[in-house]
Amino acid sequence: MLPAPSLTDRSPWYDETTEDGRLRAHWEALSTLLQNSSGEELSARRELVRRQLEELGVTYNVYSDTQGMDRPWGLDLFPFVIPQSEWEQLERGLRQRTRLFNAILNDVYGPRHLVGEGLLPAALVHANPSFLRPCDGVLPAHGFPLNLHATNLARREDGTWCVLSYRTQAPSGLGYALANRIVLSHAMPDEFRIAQVQRLASFFMGMRDSLRALAPAGTDAPSIALLTPGPFNETYFEHSFLARYLGFALVEGGDLVIRDHHVFIKTLEGLRPVDILLRRVDDAFCDPLEFKADSHLGVPGLLNAVRSGHVALVNSLGCTWLESPALQRYMPAFCRRLLGEELLLPAVKTWWCGDASDREHVLANFDSLVIKRSFGASRGPHHFASRLTPEAKEALLADIAFNPTEYVAQERVSLSRIPTCDGESTPARPVVLRGFTCAGPDGIRVLPGGLTRVSTSTHGLIVSMQGGGMSKDTWVLSDGPVSNVSLLRPATRVIRLERAPAEVPSRVADNLFWLGRYAERLEDISRLLRCMLNRLTTESGTEETPELAAMVQLMVRLELFPEAFLERRSLAGIERECVQIVFHAHRLGTIREVHSRLQGLAFSLRDRFSADTQRILSKLQGGIRPLDTTSPANHALEVLNHIVLHLAAFSGMEMENMTRGHAWRFLDMGRRLERSINIITLLQNGLQLRGNDNGVALVPILEIADSVMTYRRRYFGQPQWPTVTDLLIADDSNPRSFAFQVASMLEHVQRLPGARSANPAANREQRLLQSVKKMLSQLDLADLCEGEKDPSADPLPATLGRLAEDMRHISDGITQRFFAHTPVKPS
Repeated sequence: MLPAPSLTDRSPWYDETTEDGRLRAHWEALSTLLQNSSGEELSARRELVRRQLEELGVTYNVYSDTQGMDRPWGLDLFPFVIPQSEWEQLERGLRQRTRLFNAILNDVYGPRHLVGEGLLPAALVHANPSFLRPCDGVLPAHGFPLNLHATNLARREDGTWCVLSYRTQAPSGLGYALANRIVLSHAMPDEFRIAQVQRLASFFMGMRDSLRALAPAGTDAPSIALLTPGPFNETYFEHSFLARYLGFALVEGGDLVIRDHHVFIKTLEGLRPVDILLRRVDDAFCDPLEFKADSHLGVPGLLNAVRSGHVALVNSLGCTWLESPALQRYMPAFCRRLLGEELLLPAVKTWWCGDASDREHVLANFDSLVIKRSFGASRGPHHFASRLTPEAKEALLADIAFNPTEYVAQERVSLSRIPTCDGESTPARPVVLRGFTCAGPDGIRVLPGGLTRVSTSTHGLIVSMQGGGMSKDTWVLSDGPVSNVSLLRPATRVIRLERAPAEVPSRVADNLFWLGRYAERLEDISRLLRCMLNRLTTESGTEETPELAAMVQLMVRLELFPEAFLERRSLAGIERECVQIVFHAHRLGTIREVHSRLQGLAFSLRDRFSADTQRILSKLQGGIRPLDTTSPANHALEVLNHIVLHLAAFSGMEMENMTRGHAWRFLDMGRRLERSINIITLLQNGLQLRGNDNGVALVPILEIADSVMTYRRRYFGQPQWPTVTDLLIADDSNPRSFAFQVASMLEHVQRLPGARSANPAANREQRLLQSVKKMLSQLDLADLCEGEKDPSADPLPATLGRLAEDMRHISDGITQRFFAHTPVKPS
């Protein structure tokens, strides 16, 4: 619950919840509801928030973090509440800033009147690496180079708001603000409804309309794509989340190509045009022909396409220049000159050391200021002068004297405090609000709320998610009823049916194909190890049985166990090796290693899966953690059962929920190909045990192939090589058999792009699969398995080897044809 009002002396910061010992009016309704909640109920709500964030897969990638790169997102249970009257003032100031920023960019990349009239020092333009000379004169026809930007706001000690900084390049936080709202409105539905919180959907609906209005002239149905640096970017969750929410294609630089100054997505069906590109790639990485030549994140020739007017970039290249904190010093003058208005929303007081009088002020008041770099300050260190050591202070002063234009000083703002729900206590922590604005030819929109961030400590000087900060949902209250708004298009009289599957970029098809392969590979290894551990953890595991000995030999031949186990081993050693294969993170082919590959692909494909599928994948990840237990084998067995269960759930979602388009086909083809190879490999190595194991390896083989019950229903007897081989190789009614996988793959290949091409090379995989299917129909496995009596005369191993080789050729052909775009010569 919220902390009780205090009657102590006034704090040196603004208290967001209380004033003169009384709760502020806009907090009272929420406080009344929360005061009636018990500690147990609040704990349950916190757990609900944590679980929903986990199920949504909300992460923030923090490099070199001990918790892992994809750290779970932190969301506090208490929202940041802002009354409507106060928000309206902030909204007016943010709208004005948006108009001002666009006017500045149009001037700086155009006639540069501000420089010519002496209002803007030339050094702040030409010395700033973020001023992109290739973009000089490249301004959009619609007049809005800056369409989407974020403003970091803080409240001073006297309660007034000020601008700390802004993000104009590729502002992050919108997706996280939306995720926060989705989660917290579920955790606090009554409070959310009674407080009359303004909805966010209207902003996103308007944002989508604004982006469409930026399309090049003559475009009737503009195509919008979101350009992401990829899954290793710190805010990749947001990229995929927004793309799915807004209905945009999520693309990486490698998915795009420039043809005749137009931008296209490389899909399986061919090139598809892109009219608007919402980029999340930094300026310098967008076009290796114009900027960083070693960039693999951008698209060669993108700037030329922008110059030609065939694609709209959001935001325009070069907007990063505005992020320089030194420009804060001149914003009031810019506003008077370009808009004829006084600046409504002031910034934190700023002094640029390149100006002589400003530099004198900085040196005279050094210990009370925050020192930043003039250029690239958003990623550079912030020096709180009063906390520097004498040596560091001396070095910084010397650097300022040597290169004054590189430094800026700002007043130190004592950030306002807001309570956080931290278990049993509610500590008040520093808070910063990031507001979002979208501009276009159809007007300027401000998100009614934003991304609120709080510091990790009660006396933190900097609020940063990279530094481990926590977020809050931002509730802007309404004085009247709040209408529900949906992003779905309103119903119309004219009904247009859409049955064509969505286009799939080649990279996405490649990732789906390998996701299917890794899912099947993970299941195969899990079943192998589960088969072994089931025998080690039961009563029969007290001694080595013939079946267990055969399993050990099989695992050695599959290269999961060391060869030394063929000569000397103990039950304890076998158990330790199984546990190692489950939990070792850096050993090739272990459960955790294969799972990490699967999770990496699933993360990059999150915009392709439903919320339920993402929950399954999140729960799959949560169950693979080593524990300090006295029975590691039993814990490993629990983990393997968890994996098999959730992979089955993932497979069920894939089969029942995915539209039968190319995306589903490549996912299923990967699974079928991997399963066919695994079955062949299992039987090839099992056959090598034939003759000296009396068939004791057949029951484990059937168990690993998940075909024990099918075999028992058919044969009612001990397994034999002819019947087991027929069930697992040639029986196309068994979904675990090799023949079933071949038939499924053939059906998929016949429906892929180019399947009916007259070019023989384009149909190579189809012909190979048809050949394999014909070979299976002609197999007489009863005769082939006569080698059980004389293994040296057995043709079955050669037949299995030929089938395995054909499947490898099919895999290579699919990769070359659809993923590598390498032409295959007719054979």
